[in-house]
Amino acid sequence: MTDNILARAREMDAADPLAEFRDRFTLPDGVIYLDGNSLGALPKATPARLEEVVRGEWGTGLIRSWNDADWIDMPRHVGGKIAPLLGAWPHEVIVADSTSVNLFKLIAAALEMRPGRKVILSEPGNFPTDIYMIAGLERQGLAERRLAERGSIAGALDEDVSLLLLTHAHYKTGELFDMAALTKAAHDAGALVLWDLSHSGGALPVDLNAAHADFAVGCGYKYLNGGPGAPAYAFVAERHHAQLAQPLTGWFGHNDPFDFTDDYEAAGGIEQLLCGTPPILGLAALEVGVDLVAEMGVDRLHEKSMALSEAFRSCLAAHGVELELVSPEDPERRGSQLSFRHENAYALSQALIARGVIGDFRAPDILRLGFAPAYLRFEDMAEAARHLAEVLASGEWQRPEFNCRAAVT
Repeated sequence: MTDNILARAREMDAADPLAEFRDRFTLPDGVIYLDGNSLGALPKATPARLEEVVRGEWGTGLIRSWNDADWIDMPRHVGGKIAPLLGAWPHEVIVADSTSVNLFKLIAAALEMRPGRKVILSEPGNFPTDIYMIAGLERQGLAERRLAERGSIAGALDEDVSLLLLTHAHYKTGELFDMAALTKAAHDAGALVLWDLSHSGGALPVDLNAAHADFAVGCGYKYLNGGPGAPAYAFVAERHHAQLAQPLTGWFGHNDPFDFTDDYEAAGGIEQLLCGTPPILGLAALEVGVDLVAEMGVDRLHEKSMALSEAFRSCLAAHGVELELVSPEDPERRGSQLSFRHENAYALSQALIARGVIGDFRAPDILRLGFAPAYLRFEDMAEAARHLAEVLASGEWQRPEFNCRAAVT
């Protein structure tokens, strides 16, 4: 049976139009990497690009590279490359800071744009940093947090809500929100909308402008393969540029930062979301990953991610494995992942990692497997399913070293 499953997977790999791109990533031998939804793999072109920036632009060009290598424009330049992946115009996206910092900026800006409204509406179980950023503003007396279950969100929108803050693809289950429908519901209630695209950007088709979204943020280190701690991106619809006033008035967000005046005058466009000096090395690494995603095409990546996840489920079924799926059954309604509930999910994840199948665990009981289509094969799905079936059948996960939660990263 295993031979038949593997043979079918290899046939699918032979017909995969994205198969050639796997060789453009660094992937360790003996590893099946199912955690690209937390940290994307290293593009092979990234070290050479960083070497060029470090030894050439920094080492030789020194401070002249802010102009000669156009470092000064990198946040806007790389943001402009990300924009088409999100259904945005290049002048609506900029790369800056982290996702958390960008969330704070845009939540605060939304509160100022909706005077008299203090409620930020989200859902319980949203990614923690999204909720924590609301809490920080609430502690200052500027905001009020309101959480509603996802089936009740539209009904929780009222005249007190300034901003609806949601994650497009849920980090734990992968379940997708209907971006257009909820954006319209928020607008009908007079509220603005901020979408967290950290588990969508570069993996799923996103069309912010078609949905009439107001704001969005996302990280650069997951499906965009920008490396650990890669800078994040932020989107502000053009119609809001004139009214936007973000609270972190650092010098790079100034209309003319090199005038060195005592009074702050915000830049007129998306540049006003900048704060401190841009991280050039991080931007250079991120640009390599973004270029790769653009070359592959988000639509093709999404088609393959759905096929990979369905192939994995089929392989599990062929091995007689039954696990509770907490992701939506329909691949069109979930992100590029599958999440299963099991009371010993942590131990299962550790047993798989010991076999070279790297997924992850989310408390309290979720085994989460990500399917980064840029570099995963259908053969990987067959082998990962076999490993999971063997771990479950043998009771291997019960070994003491796999139940030590101190190893969580």
